[in-house]
Amino acid sequence: MNRFHTLIAAAGRGSRAGLPYPKTLYPVQGKPILIRIAELLEPYDPLPTVVVSPDGEPLIAECLARHGRSAHLVVQSEPRGMGDAVLCFQGSPVYPQAEHVLLVWGDIPFIQPDTVAAVVQGHLSSGNDLTLATRRVESAYTVVARDAAGNVEDVLETREMEAGTPRPGERDIGLFAFRTRTVMDALAQDIPHRFGRVTGEHGFLYVIGHLVRMGMKVEALPVATGLDLVSLNALEDLKGY
Repeated sequence: MNRFHTLIAAAGRGSRAGLPYPKTLYPVQGKPILIRIAELLEPYDPLPTVVVSPDGEPLIAECLARHGRSAHLVVQSEPRGMGDAVLCFQGSPVYPQAEHVLLVWGDIPFIQPDTVAAVVQGHLSSGNDLTLATRRVESAYTVVARDAAGNVEDVLETREMEAGTPRPGERDIGLFAFRTRTVMDALAQDIPHRFGRVTGEHGFLYVIGHLVRMGMKVEALPVATGLDLVSLNALEDLKGY
């Protein structure tokens, strides 16, 4: 039995990037981002679960078939936020036996094998409840807060903070490993900051601070490379790649 089951959050419709199809299907160096991620994660789970939108489901199914790949598709019926998308994993046939989840945002085309391996190894060897990859940058849209001893206290979205603008700091990259029941149970609870002050959406990152406050073991590993940070929010983000 796999210790990890992989979850690709790919319900983004692509409209904000000016695309008429899910942005995970955008071709990068001749291959859709989704296929690049599926190939990357194959050593950990050859049959990933992919969270899709209702309109995106047939397009993603066709893309997977065209590239000779299979996946469990679970539909997020409305765009209620990333926390809601992760909860959709409960609809996957592998959910009952999933001990750990390896979660990747579906718009990251260049995530590196060594980065994934470092997160997986660190997560298992340290017995963590949640592990994430990070990198220090000059303009962080998410910020890892640490205490004086260097332990993770929280991960904050700058758009939800009072200043509301990116700042220098350590940020996540959209790659997480976690104990399935621990995180899924937390996401299902009605706890503070579940819904974004600005977006109104059910987020995901707030659950990290909640786990820390509950005494769970959370670790942020500063192992990410510059390429890991590249994501598709606007087509200009991939210019030159």
